[in-house]
Parts: sequence; C-alpha cells; structure tokens
Amino acid sequence: MDFREYQRRARETDQTPDTDGDGLIVPLLGMAGEVGTLLADYKKRLRDRDTYRLFKESIAEELGDILWYVANLATKLDLDLDDIAAFNLRKTRERWLHVGEKQGRLPFYLLFDEQFPPEEQLPRKFSVKFSQEKQGSGATVVLTWDGQTIGNRLTDNAYVDDGYRFHDVFHLSYAALLGWSPVTRKLMQRKRKSNPKVDEVEDGGRAGVTEEGISAYVFSYAKDHSFLRNVGALDYELLRTIKRLTASFEVNIRSPADWERAILAGYQVWRKMRESEGGTVHLDLVNRTIAYSSE
Repeated sequence: MDFREYQRRARETDQTPDTDGDGLIVPLLGMAGEVGTLLADYKKRLRDRDTYRLFKESIAEELGDILWYVANLATKLDLDLDDIAAFNLRKTRERWLHVGEKQGRLPFYLLFDEQFPPEEQLPRKFSVKFSQEKQGSGATVVLTWDGQTIGNRLTDNAYVDDGYRFHDVFHLSYAALLGWSPVTRKLMQRKRKSNPKVDEVEDGGRAGVTEEGISAYVFSYAKDHSFLRNVGALDYELLRTIKRLTASFEVNIRSPADWERAILAGYQVWRKMRESEGGTVHLDLVNRTIAYSSE
C-alpha cells in the first residue's frame, strides 16, 4: 500500500471531517496522545524488561494510530502524504547521507569556475600563510599567498580577544570544500570578469557580504559551543538558515551536509591557527581538503 492509497482510505473513517475547529484539533491532539502512549509503553519496557513481551506489538499499534492522524491532518490541509514523504526523504538525505564517505571519498562535483579561463579559476591546490603581528594590547593578521600579501591587515574588531582575526580560514574552507567563496576570489583576484553577469551576481558585493554574514553568524554559534571542539554535527536550523541566505547564488546546489563538512573542517584548522597564533593553510579543491601546518 502506498501513501496516497492509505491517505484515501484513512479519510473514509474520519469522524470529524470539517477542515477547521474540531476537525483540525482532533488529529493534533490525537498525535500528541499517541506519542504519550508510546512513551508509557517504553517506560513499561524499562521497568519490566524481558517480562514485557508485548512491546513491539504495542509500538506497532501506536505507530499505526499516529500514521492515521498524520494522514488525516494532511488531508484536511489539502496536502499529499506521498509528496510529504518524498520531500522528507530528500531533506534527510541531503542532511545526513554522506555518499562515499565510508570509503574515504566524497561525491564528485564540478567546480563553479570549471568553464572559465585559468586566470579566473581558483587555484586547485594552494597555500595561504597567516602571520600574526603584535600591536599594542592586540594583534593583527596578514595573509600571504605565492609570496604576495593579499587582503587587508585584520584585527578581531572586538572588545575581547576571540580570534576572529583568523576568520579568513573559514572563507578558504568554503573555497576548498564547497568550491565557493566570493571573498577568496576577491582576495586572490580571481573574479570571473569574462562573464559580466556572473562577475556582478556571483562574485560581486552582495555575494561577498552574504559570505561574510555567514562567517559571522556561524562564529556566534561556535562561540556558544566551544568553537566546535569535539562537535560532530551542527544544529539543523543553523544549516537551514545558511541555505536560505545562499538560495539565490550558485552555491545553492550544495547540501546542508556539504556546508556542515566545510564548517567543521574550517574550525578544526582555525582552532590550531588560533592556538599557534599563525601558520599556513593548505587547500586542495579537487580532493576537497583543508589542512594546517605551523610553518
């Protein structure tokens, strides 16, 4: 039986068919009640252990009741349960299914600048040195690539030393693991000027501001979570917000799992960079890696 057929047949046993008032509150309260019963059954299992032999049967019955209420609510809101299930699978696969990672490899995808001239492409493998210089009670950070200083001298721009002066590590991580970073393109003078519209939209000011905003937003979250030390997964609401912020840019095809991987990898390098007060970031856009060395 598929979801559409189940939804159609469940509608035939609906005793409150109106689409507002009691018609909506009944399935909502019904779901809440059945979840409570599920918890009560689990409590009995914990208490009675192997002597509670009806656990699976009870759980199956309660799950069936919950499914009926879900289908009933969907019907009254003119939603298709089959569409809901398909959307949920897409969302959860994007969030959690890291294809190929168990074999030590990541799924292949083309980089966004693949069809552009070499001088407009981000280098496929390169290193950026972060040098810290003490300045009064604070410090500034200078970036060097290929023997040339890139970007501006950075401070924390904060009342306390929180290490944000090293935040370009995050932009480099986005470049390495997502193939996307308008900020890095600007720093390295790799904007795609041969296509004026791409240069304006994807590599322009709005895209750069969005990326800086994401960096600051995630940093605020990270500060409340030990800068992601020993953290293996990020809050889905954080990732969903990032997806919304980037919905109008080319990077919108990257999944929440891609963003999570890039953020966690970036913070792993950033923590080492902050602890050592400098160092070098090594990037490989083909194999999608970012690494740290102290020299």
